Amino acid sequence: MIIYIHGFGSSGHGGKASLFREYFEEEVIAPSLSYVPSLAIDTLEQLIEVLLEKDETVGLVGSSLGGYYAIHLASKYNLKAVLINPAIYPYKTLDKVGMAMNYYDASSFEVTAEHIQTLKGLEVQEVLKQENFITLLQTDDEVLDYYDAVEKLPNSELIIEEGGNHSFENIESYFRKIGLFLE
Repeated sequence: MIIYIHGFGSSGHGGKASLFREYFEEEVIAPSLSYVPSLAIDTLEQLIEVLLEKDETVGLVGSSLGGYYAIHLASKYNLKAVLINPAIYPYKTLDKVGMAMNYYDASSFEVTAEHIQTLKGLEVQEVLKQENFITLLQTDDEVLDYYDAVEKLPNSELIIEEGGNHSFENIESYFRKIGLFLE
C-alpha cells in the first residue's frame, strides 16, 4: 500500500494526490491531514501501524512538508519513501506564525509556535538508510531550495531535473518507477 502524504496547506484531494489515486487506484491512500503537525503524524502513524499489522507492504510518497513527514516515518518504521521536492527544514520555511490558507479549499487556519516546535522535534538528524529513498527534485522550485535535500540525502537515489517548480511538473512520468521501487 502506498500512503501519499500531501504538503503544507494541501489536501488528500489535491492535484498530485488525485494523479496518484488515478494511476495506482486502490493501492494508494491519500488522507487529508490536519495542519497541526502532531495530529498529522499521529494519523499517519496509526495508518501505518494498522497496515503493518495486516502484513501489508507500506511505502510512502511525500511532497514538500509531506516529504519531511515521510523522512521521519520511513526512518521510524524502516519503510521505503519517495520524496517530491521535500521540505528539509520546514520549521524554518514555515516560520510565519499566524494565519495561513489551505490551497485546496481556500479555508484558513492558524500556524502556531507550538506547531513549529513540533516540526523541529520530528527532524531526523541523520538519515541512516538512504537506500530506502528516492528524492525527486526540480531546480526551479520557487518555495524550497532543492540543494537542502541534496545535502540531507546525498546517498538516496537523487533525480534532479532542471527547471520545473514546487509542484513538480510531470510527476506522472515517474509513476512506474515509483511503483516498482515501493513494491
